[in-house]
Amino acid sequence: MVTPKKIMARTERIHIRSREDLSDMPDWLKKKRCPHKAKYMSGKRILPKNLTGRESLEYLVDEVFLAYNSARLREACQLFVNKILEPDVLIGMSLSGALTPAGLGCSCIIPLIKAGFVDWIVSTGANLYHDLHFALNFPIHAGSFKFDDTDLRNNDLVRIYDVVIPYSDGLMSTDELLRKIFCEPEFQKEMGTAELHYLIGRYAAEWERKNGLKDVSVLAAAYRAGVPCYTSSPGDSTIGMNIAGVELRGSKLRINPSIDVNETTAFVLAAKRAGGKSAVVLWGGGSPKNFMLQTEPQIQEVLRIKEYGQDYFIQVTDARPDTGGLSGATPSEAVSWGKGDPTRLPDAGVCYTDTTIAMPIFTHYALARHKPRKLRRLYDQRDKAMKALRREYFLHNKVKMLDGSEPLLD
Repeated sequence: MVTPKKIMARTERIHIRSREDLSDMPDWLKKKRCPHKAKYMSGKRILPKNLTGRESLEYLVDEVFLAYNSARLREACQLFVNKILEPDVLIGMSLSGALTPAGLGCSCIIPLIKAGFVDWIVSTGANLYHDLHFALNFPIHAGSFKFDDTDLRNNDLVRIYDVVIPYSDGLMSTDELLRKIFCEPEFQKEMGTAELHYLIGRYAAEWERKNGLKDVSVLAAAYRAGVPCYTSSPGDSTIGMNIAGVELRGSKLRINPSIDVNETTAFVLAAKRAGGKSAVVLWGGGSPKNFMLQTEPQIQEVLRIKEYGQDYFIQVTDARPDTGGLSGATPSEAVSWGKGDPTRLPDAGVCYTDTTIAMPIFTHYALARHKPRKLRRLYDQRDKAMKALRREYFLHNKVKMLDGSEPLLD
């Protein structure tokens, strides 16, 4: 019969075999048996002080965000402030998910643009479309995800989860103004989305002024700061839908995605060739994330120019990596594609949380911990960057134009 005493004895024997008693061992032997212990225990001790309610947000990030995704957010904040905001670092920011309707354009993205903390942007078209409601002073209200959607439609309203937007005097009115400006002479040509959004941003800045508003539109702020805004899927938003609408009337406006691919690639290459670094801050995943990261494979794989990948990589996402989607792909996976520099993986990280939680904390921390940077005004440097890209492409590839002529590189 197995008694409790026998079970205890057996447990003790197992314990002895699996864990040695080190109390009588000399220090030198303990260290020999645990050569990496000090390294693994070199992190900050988890013993935070009691909160009082008087602490600053940056104190909470530095001293209380100590584990799990709070620690990943702390690491992202500190990486951004301590390394990425150096003057020689080019900063690209991608925006996915309905961020501007949730107010993050006003509260976070515009302050980052004004402080020089973002040099170029890739966004979903939807974010840039809904951004225009703010410039036009059209109301967007907090609501509930429990609202009756049939009743919302019957009352001329739409919702984005718990955000409510008027249909006729919100969406339809914005569309009408977009179609009107798309018929203007400056839009009657082929262009990339940076030029498209720059021209729209000029109108948005004027709408802000007429409505007595200040710093409510991302496109207006980007226009003033010379921050080029791209969208990776120009037809996949109401801006693109309205472009298609006026095309039926004979508009000559055409969006050429190749212009965007080459311009964004030229920015990254120019930063590296100037002896600087390149960083990406990715809010969410999706197409904007891929478009921003594909600049390095474009340099290495397509243009055959020697390069090593992004130097810094921060992502906030709620997507899992194990489903194989790009939205959840990790920095280390990006290395296999040449998107990230393999020697810089310690300067890369992912925080798994909601952007609406992380972005205000991240923005406040950056503004509190770092002074503004000089605006890089990349929009004004597009032609210069493209000429440098063309020169290096033809230098590395030894090819001629398709008609057999020599390329014009000046």
